[in-house]
Amino acid sequence: MLEIKSLVAAYGEITALHGLDLSIKKDSIVAILGGNGAGKTTLLKCISGLLKPKSGEITFAEKSLVGKEPEKIVALGLSHVPEGRLIFPSLTVRENLIMGGYLGTRHQINTGIEKVCAYFPILAEKLDQQGGTLSGGEQQMLAIARALVLTPKILLLDEPSMGVAPVIKDQIFEKLLAIHNQEKTTIVLVEQDADLALDVCQYAYVLETGRSVLEGTS
Repeated sequence: MLEIKSLVAAYGEITALHGLDLSIKKDSIVAILGGNGAGKTTLLKCISGLLKPKSGEITFAEKSLVGKEPEKIVALGLSHVPEGRLIFPSLTVRENLIMGGYLGTRHQINTGIEKVCAYFPILAEKLDQQGGTLSGGEQQMLAIARALVLTPKILLLDEPSMGVAPVIKDQIFEKLLAIHNQEKTTIVLVEQDADLALDVCQYAYVLETGRSVLEGTS
């Protein structure tokens, strides 16, 4: 479904990915593990078009993503939940969700909001509340829900457990499993909590300084 071959990416003179190869199968949950500076976030940015790779290929459903604008990649069915959530704090929960569906019709957006609120009932209770007033865990739920409004084929998740209380972390991962099972959403999960990630994924890659050093089933 998503194929990455010989991917090289850099920030100026600093190379972050050194010829990375990955394969993401349809309907799977794949974890990308590794310490700080391993290249995990860089990989997701390349897939979603936020960072242009120096060389290599990224193919989704037999279409190259390299060089495409992020909104074109979203339109193909890939949604990215960035590290640090990056919700719009001055907008309401409802407005944040509408932004997640900006490429859809009004009907698609309304249907999508209804669906994600069923997965995250706490958001349904706070639709008219400003996003910045939510707790850290609620903001993470909002970031995930925003990415799900248009029912993407692939969900790219960057550190969803970061800065979240353990009990909320467990709730979020339970919801992710439910979304995967019910919507058949393929999930690429970047996570430093290896135990948690391996509990939910079927396959994992371990990155070290921009290279894949280990891969296999969970």
